[in-house]
Amino acid sequence: MAAKTLDISGAKSANIGVIEDEERGRQAVHDVVVAMRANRRSGSANTKTRGEVAATGKKPFRQKGTGRARQGGNAPNIHRGGGVVFGPRPRSYAKNVNKATKRLAFSKALTVRIDAGDVSTVSAFEISDGKTKSFAKEIASLAPDAKKVLVIGNGFSDETKRAGRNFQSALLMSAHEVNVEQLLHHNKIIVVEDSLETLAARTSPAGASK
Repeated sequence: MAAKTLDISGAKSANIGVIEDEERGRQAVHDVVVAMRANRRSGSANTKTRGEVAATGKKPFRQKGTGRARQGGNAPNIHRGGGVVFGPRPRSYAKNVNKATKRLAFSKALTVRIDAGDVSTVSAFEISDGKTKSFAKEIASLAPDAKKVLVIGNGFSDETKRAGRNFQSALLMSAHEVNVEQLLHHNKIIVVEDSLETLAARTSPAGASK
């Protein structure tokens, strides 16, 4: 399998919606990446208030005559083991981004990588023997200097998936599911030619669904 660098003119020939305006789409990329990272947060941090801690409710000492401030129990935050004031509670960090912004961000991220010469196309990508060694050899031949490689296709055989699942320097992704963060994270992007039509649909205003 020989890789061919995909340039802007080649992307246009494949009907990929490239964005040639340098400023357009930059904010969309930022918004989408921030939303993706926020949506991965569990929001499960939790602290107990004075009403939830295990406390006896008994006065720690008598009301008068001690010279100390009066106390009604050991649950307030000033006591060791007491409740937490304004501490974190379970919450959702999810952010919503509309489809048009997602499409714009995807187009911008893909355009930037194409313009930088980081995207190549191959006619096919398949590891018939299902061995990680063969997978690593193929990746090294397609992207010899890249530490992180993203391979995009419409689908991969079970043997190819098995060969690549233990090779952490490369990631196999469907053209229907690849996202902005993955496009920006990897040093080199290998696109199987049969997936160019899917990428074109995802970057066109009428056909994009993500």
